[in-house]
Amino acid sequence: MIRMNIIGAGRLGKTLAALARRSGRYSVRDVMTRNADSAAAACAFIGAGRPVTEWADLSAADLYLLAVPDAAIADCAQRLAAAGVPSGAVVFHASGVSGSELLRPAAARGAHVGSLHPAFSFADPAVALEGFSEVLCALEGDAEACLALRELAQAIGGRPFQLADGGKPAYHAALSVASNYLVTLIAIARRLASQGGVSEELLTPLLGGLMRQTLGNALALGPQEALTGPIARGDASTVALHLQAMDDGELRAVYQALGRQTVALVGDGLSEQARRQVLSALASAEGSDR
Repeated sequence: MIRMNIIGAGRLGKTLAALARRSGRYSVRDVMTRNADSAAAACAFIGAGRPVTEWADLSAADLYLLAVPDAAIADCAQRLAAAGVPSGAVVFHASGVSGSELLRPAAARGAHVGSLHPAFSFADPAVALEGFSEVLCALEGDAEACLALRELAQAIGGRPFQLADGGKPAYHAALSVASNYLVTLIAIARRLASQGGVSEELLTPLLGGLMRQTLGNALALGPQEALTGPIARGDASTVALHLQAMDDGELRAVYQALGRQTVALVGDGLSEQARRQVLSALASAEGSDR
């Protein structure tokens, strides 16, 4: 049985600990928080563990999960190292954007260090506990840590995959673009449609159907094959009319930036003349606010 300690018992920490215990391969030993009541509540949710509030009281374990906010990871790693993490143990965190470099103090004491980030929402731990299946889990760190974390991810129902060294920020940026910026694009599209006279009750059916179809095509065919619209056709005059309709300089700048990226995506699908005309149309409104 692999012994596991949890430092920080928020939604993610206690859910991963409960999943590990359920697998039958991991024994949750200590659950540490700054508050004894929250540690006890987390142990009750996990179904195992001893509530702990002091670093010196942590028992030895094979795995240490630092399930704390990103800003606290380095400090917790320092405190864990000072308290005496066993040589050969695996210390890891679950940050989406930060890598195992934050765990250097533990590595200096002979621990293996890494990170495991599940691409999953832990908003409701009870729901997350039942719905955690085939969840993609990004791994990075030293070889021994990644081996242990791969086994953990598989045991709790995840699908582990390896990131490149130093790849965490780009990986997390990809998730933010795919999720957060998609929401922002919906808001922009709704604003423009409203400006064009589309009623509130028609905004969702008008834009939602198109976006669902486009997303399905992009995922099935790939971005380049799924691309349609004026830029893909080399229709510079339509691009110019779009920009003229926008009376907000920041909104126009977003359209221009995305337009240039779209020209690059089309690539050889545009003739050189069409490419120059579209880029010229995109640039023509840059000075319109001056």
